[in-house]
Amino acid sequence: MAERDADLVILGGGSGGYACALRAAELGLSVTLVEQDKLGGTCLHYGCIPTKALLHAAEVADAARDGDAIGVKSSLAGIDMAGVNSYKDGVVARLYKGLQGLVSSRGITYVEGSGRFVAPNAVEVDGQRITGRHVVLATGSYPRSLPGLDIGGRIVTSEQALTLDEVPERVVVLGGGVIGAEFASVWRSFGADVTIVEALPHLVPSEDEFCSKLLERAFRKRRIMFKTGVKLTGAQQGERGVSVGLDSGEQLDADLLLVAVGRGPNTAGHGYEEAGVTLDRGFVITDDRLRTNLPDVHAVGDIVPGLQLAHRGFAQGIFVAEDIAGLAPPPIDEAGIPRVTYCEPEVASVGLTEAAARERYGEVHTLTYDLAGNGKSQILRTSGAVKLVKAGAEGVTGPVVGVHMVGARVGELIGEAQLIYNWDATAEDVAALIHAHPTQTEALGEAHLALAGKPLHAHG
Repeated sequence: MAERDADLVILGGGSGGYACALRAAELGLSVTLVEQDKLGGTCLHYGCIPTKALLHAAEVADAARDGDAIGVKSSLAGIDMAGVNSYKDGVVARLYKGLQGLVSSRGITYVEGSGRFVAPNAVEVDGQRITGRHVVLATGSYPRSLPGLDIGGRIVTSEQALTLDEVPERVVVLGGGVIGAEFASVWRSFGADVTIVEALPHLVPSEDEFCSKLLERAFRKRRIMFKTGVKLTGAQQGERGVSVGLDSGEQLDADLLLVAVGRGPNTAGHGYEEAGVTLDRGFVITDDRLRTNLPDVHAVGDIVPGLQLAHRGFAQGIFVAEDIAGLAPPPIDEAGIPRVTYCEPEVASVGLTEAAARERYGEVHTLTYDLAGNGKSQILRTSGAVKLVKAGAEGVTGPVVGVHMVGARVGELIGEAQLIYNWDATAEDVAALIHAHPTQTEALGEAHLALAGKPLHAHG
């Protein structure tokens, strides 16, 4: 059996794996990167990038449809899914080519094939044994389904939904989290009738309830239907559609059922358990330095319990590379990772929800700034708000521990918001900063002015 040695062997070339490889190579380590599909993983090929391309196409469709409202004579003649898919695939192809070039230029050994973790220092790929002083597990995730719900035909996951060649007239979306909300938003903009079914009491249930309620209000205005607190009992598909049964006794008929009930850790079949890696419900258990129970074996990305976000995996990959190289980076604060749902309107947050902050700090103070007071938001004709959560009682100086936003393009504000949380800024710190006018970032500034006790375009 052929054998190859490296300082670092990485199993999985998605966001976490390739980021770890690039940073490790930059730090002078020899790296072998193993990927069974395409470099870039789910995010680049089946997730973040193609879905956001669809969402931009949806935004353009809405702008064309609504031009009369701002005096622009425009109309939407229809959606050419072949053209939309060509645009989407072109974006992915350009980024893929660029990433391939980066990996090649850094001297990383790239091995294409199905890798299996066989020992704390070894991975096997098609009969080739690759050994390393350190191994990083980064095999990502897969779309979950529910027991008894067979994927195929008119029942699809997000991956099949990305390749549709026509817009369905009626869609049921099972799951009101990030994936479900984004696809519901796209299809509604493309002209479909959409109903979301969510078992928990609110849409985007992992967000602060403030965000959930604002999004639900906006979806009602967009005529995106949703049913919360109900569960699927079954789905039957025929030649003309799919019938979805709920435990409320209702039956929903649609052309398509999207199953968007989250993603599971892709750990089965890779040899983890056989090699002695500790798993919990399929997830790889690590400490705060992303070390598994085996010596010199780390894990990053969606296989590690926590937020399943590409940029989390990316940051973890960099962290592990630097840790292995002896730079001793500080552990990643999970609450400090920004979160964005790119539907219309967008939902963006960082830090703690109000409920979590109360649990941690006891007493907290919150402030909400309505985007109705923000000039750029009025120009964009968006509604929404910014909610701040501060540790400590009203009138007591304390850090801002949660920022929650709903509105068009608020995802672009999350960069400043994460600095506020991660640098333990107070309302007074941020109130002293100058925000350009007219911008939506002013909404963050105005919210902090109000929280600091000197509201301008807001009532104190």
